Amino acid sequence: MQNAASSAVVVAGWHRMSYAFPNNQSFISKELEKNIRKIHAIAKNAITHGKYIIFGTGSTQLLHAAVHALSMDNNYSTEVVANKIPYYSLYKLQTEYFQTRHYEFGGDSSMLKNNSDFAGNVIEFVTSPNNPDGKLESPVLNGPNVKHIYDHAYYWSHYTAIPAPADEDLMIFSMSKLTGHAGSRFGWAIVKDVNVYTRMMEFISLAEMGTSKDVQLRALTLLKVVAQGDGKQLFNFAQHVLTYRWEKLSHIFSLTKRFSLQTIPTRYCTFFERTREPSPAYAWVKCKRKEDKNCHEVFRVAKIIGRSSRRFYAGDRYVRFSLVTGQHDFDMLIHRLKELVSQEYEASAQAMSSF
Repeated sequence: MQNAASSAVVVAGWHRMSYAFPNNQSFISKELEKNIRKIHAIAKNAITHGKYIIFGTGSTQLLHAAVHALSMDNNYSTEVVANKIPYYSLYKLQTEYFQTRHYEFGGDSSMLKNNSDFAGNVIEFVTSPNNPDGKLESPVLNGPNVKHIYDHAYYWSHYTAIPAPADEDLMIFSMSKLTGHAGSRFGWAIVKDVNVYTRMMEFISLAEMGTSKDVQLRALTLLKVVAQGDGKQLFNFAQHVLTYRWEKLSHIFSLTKRFSLQTIPTRYCTFFERTREPSPAYAWVKCKRKEDKNCHEVFRVAKIIGRSSRRFYAGDRYVRFSLVTGQHDFDMLIHRLKELVSQEYEASAQAMSSF
């Protein structure tokens, strides 16, 4: 909102009508690619030198394009697994929906790690920071038959400390988590291997004839605004807001024995050049009472809507709350959490007075 004019996009009705960009006959804007590399250099969260960049309709399309590309080397089906429970449901849903003879979903990686007889090919999704609990993760499976897709959608300094720039072979990022523009549906993959890059490009070309040029123009405009000055304005602003929200939430949950919040350690951040407090995108809340068997329902009764842990294949004892909402929604969340926690104290006081 502070950069409303410079971030606005106006496109003449006759402009950008062809499929490809005229200067290189490609579906990818070279100017946008250059600015993506610049943003990563500013953010210190990924190494792009010597690697290829692919655009997609959000990270969603790129995740599947990556599975397709990595599974094509194999003569028999590849097991696709998530790193750990809880994990982002799209990995399972999308892999199963588009399942072919080349790959199938195999649950979380522990199912293969505990199976000493398994010797097939594996693709492991490594989500770091993890959705929903915000923890930095590493691969569980390793070996010559294992390939990794690093979902780094939340690996920006407003959500997590950046211990070092990511330098994996296949990394995926999203505009929705960088600037909040989820509806623009723009993401990119950073790929080291030329054969994987070529297969992913073929997938995008056949599925969509490339990413919308209008979307690419908006993404370019937004990234130029982000990179203004020293390029730190957006990151400082977002980290300040999320740190404040996390502190507010942490204080409330410190007053209750009924619920608990995930623990995220302080870490040194190369972007801020200091040890910093947590500022995750989501709160991952556990219902601790034995009788609170459905945590999502417990909060729903209190008029607090979260996302059930069942959506993350983690049973019913947890619920996820978003901290990347508008200020009014966050204030309402805090208000209703305070009401719920105060009920716990009132019930305890009544029980004490009955003695």
